[in-house]
Amino acid sequence: MKLIKDQTFGGERPLFEQHDVRLENVTITDGESGIKECSNIEADHCLFIGKYPFWHVRKSLVTNCVFEPGSRSAIWYSDDMVMRDTVINAPKLFREMKRLTLENVTINDADETFWNIDGLTIKNVTLHDGTYPFMSSRNIKIDGLQSDSKYVFQYVKNVEIHNAKITTKDAFWEVEDVTIYDSELNGEYLGWHSHRLKLVRCHITGEQPLCYAHDLVLEDCTFGPDCDRAFEYSELNADIRGRITNIKNPRTGIIVADEIGSITIDENIKAPADCIIKARS
Repeated sequence: MKLIKDQTFGGERPLFEQHDVRLENVTITDGESGIKECSNIEADHCLFIGKYPFWHVRKSLVTNCVFEPGSRSAIWYSDDMVMRDTVINAPKLFREMKRLTLENVTINDADETFWNIDGLTIKNVTLHDGTYPFMSSRNIKIDGLQSDSKYVFQYVKNVEIHNAKITTKDAFWEVEDVTIYDSELNGEYLGWHSHRLKLVRCHITGEQPLCYAHDLVLEDCTFGPDCDRAFEYSELNADIRGRITNIKNPRTGIIVADEIGSITIDENIKAPADCIIKARS
């Protein structure tokens, strides 16, 4: 593998069509498409400043690097990437990719990040700010996620999440086949229009959670006191620990809780209107 070390590159496509190359302490400065149409690239302790540094790259390892704000839209159409111990300060990273792994990565501007990724593995990742991360991605496995970005995980499919703390609103809208374990989900309008969303040992806060859901399952979950109008027009099987403030017009299924503050069933309930709701005896 060719080594390029302690150098700075700028301008248009300075490392175009490079293959089997290791970059150490390299800076990609102002310019565009620093590393494009490349394969088998390693980058360690590198700094990325210019726009679009990794496009159409096949197989790469990125470690101990920094992506500055100017490197927006940095990594698109690049399959088989592993990134570790890296800080990203730029928006719109990671689009249209297959087989992406991140470990110990902090993204400080997560705006429109992780769009249409097929095969995403995350371990100990932090997301700050921005909107719509993970939009329309699929086949995702996560262990350790801290996020305060808005509108996360919309339209995702086939997702397994462990040990996450997500503070947002409109999270997990119109998802399919998503299971979340041992996590904290804070924000309004969680999981609306979802299909086969399963929550296990999760704590949920925010208004109107889990409405219009199809085949919703909750196991040993807890709810904050602000969770009112829960499960409106949903079909579900829910085992709730502790108290839930208010349940409104669930469509069908069964809900069991240690304590139920109030139940709202009115003329607007949708058929079959046969949900069983009961406090645990």
